[in-house]
Amino acid sequence: MPIRTSTDLSPELKAWQAEARARAAEYGLDFFETIFEVVDFDTMNQLATYGGFPVRYPHWHWGMEYEKLRKRDTYGMGRIYEMVINNNPCYAYLQESNSVTDQKLVMAHVYAHCDFFKCNAWFGKTHRNMMDEMANHATRVQRLIERHGLDTVERFIDSCLSIEYLIDPLSMWMSREGDQRAAGQMAQPEEPTLFDGIKLPAKDYMDRFINPPAKIAEEQARRKETEAAAKRKFPLEPTRDVLQFLLRHAPLEEWQRDILSIIRDEAYYFAPQAMTKIMNEGWATYWHSKIMTSHLLDTTEIIDYAEQHSGVVHMGPGGFNPYKIGVEIFKDIEERWNTGRHGPRWEALEGIGDKQRYDDQSNQGRAKIFEVRRIYNDVNFIDEFLTDELIERLKLYQYRRDPHTGENVIVSRDPRVVRQTLLYRISNMGQPFIYVVDANYRNRGELYLAHQWNGLEVDAARAAEVLRALQSMWQRPVHLQLRVNEEMTLLSCRGAEGIDREKINEETPRPAHTIE
Repeated sequence: MPIRTSTDLSPELKAWQAEARARAAEYGLDFFETIFEVVDFDTMNQLATYGGFPVRYPHWHWGMEYEKLRKRDTYGMGRIYEMVINNNPCYAYLQESNSVTDQKLVMAHVYAHCDFFKCNAWFGKTHRNMMDEMANHATRVQRLIERHGLDTVERFIDSCLSIEYLIDPLSMWMSREGDQRAAGQMAQPEEPTLFDGIKLPAKDYMDRFINPPAKIAEEQARRKETEAAAKRKFPLEPTRDVLQFLLRHAPLEEWQRDILSIIRDEAYYFAPQAMTKIMNEGWATYWHSKIMTSHLLDTTEIIDYAEQHSGVVHMGPGGFNPYKIGVEIFKDIEERWNTGRHGPRWEALEGIGDKQRYDDQSNQGRAKIFEVRRIYNDVNFIDEFLTDELIERLKLYQYRRDPHTGENVIVSRDPRVVRQTLLYRISNMGQPFIYVVDANYRNRGELYLAHQWNGLEVDAARAAEVLRALQSMWQRPVHLQLRVNEEMTLLSCRGAEGIDREKINEETPRPAHTIE
């Protein structure tokens, strides 16, 4: 059922909303109209369960997520202060039990999020009326439940949710030839050329010497074999958007195809949020700090604000707090571009203390952070702007838990190791890179997928769940090639028999164009 919310802001909160909006606009933040709604504790948890939307398709896992949030809040393990939806207009929720100081902080924080949603390039192709689209999805699923039964539909949704992250977030900005052919689109014919690339131009009396007939025949035969092998490949190139591949080629019933398309559409909507979590939260934290300390705080609220802000950015040893990491990188960028501490000229300084004292008074920091906000995502944000000096200042070392003491101990202080480990963690939204490489494995119609190694191993339990879901949709055996303990391994699901595991060796049949 839809979640009931309230749009009634007190006169005091309306005044502070207007002030926060005006200050955000003065700083150059650009956002859609933002509608704030005040909700109680229980309603906030319900909205969080639905990803911030008042209506979602019916499924049992929403109730499970709600129970987790309720218990977390009940036992003091966490609390939701705000929630905002990427929509036009943006909808944001304020918890009614918050103090006025908290509500002001939240409103400043929300306006920065809305600016990020509107202006960051990675959100450029997201659905801007997702509030209505989610309601449409709920209606479609409810109709399918009435036709096919709740248990049947929920079981299929279970399978879809197991593989919802097997998408290609970059595909919204790219057009691949292999994708076009897989979709049944004909490639444009090449322009005719004078020579076919086999024979070299030559005078008639020199042709048999420059183009020996035996060699020409051999090359023609080789090309025919290559073309025949290419026709046998399906798909032509490794395909990362597994959900799209299933929609096009799996033997699904029409209602199943409809549900899978809903899950895929919603996965693509949420993908940019996962790809920019550090930046988005860092940007919002930067601006709520700026607006609160410069404009909205009363002297009697400073201690309360400092307590809340310090809680937002707290990060213990070995922890990962996107608010803290994001805001510190934005502040560092602003300082370095204000003083010119970047680029070849600054890097060439070699005298003791020269780099620390350098200041060219360029004052381009504010313009630079707006530029970064516009075009970066978390991966290139961390790769380019998480400097060695910032890693040392924030003590972003690599930790592991000591099994004897239970405490986190430092494993590495090497900035390159720390940076690379963090990149492993956030690449592809923290999910493994999985590709469909052969949909007719061993000429048996079996589905062969491969994990592209990026430094982190696949969770074996999760992989088994994914394989079972894929096998139920493909209705033929499904295989996943992955690396386990530095060994190339093949997991296979053939249905009720369970998951088989074998080490890949020279005798193991493999697709012609697999990846590792």
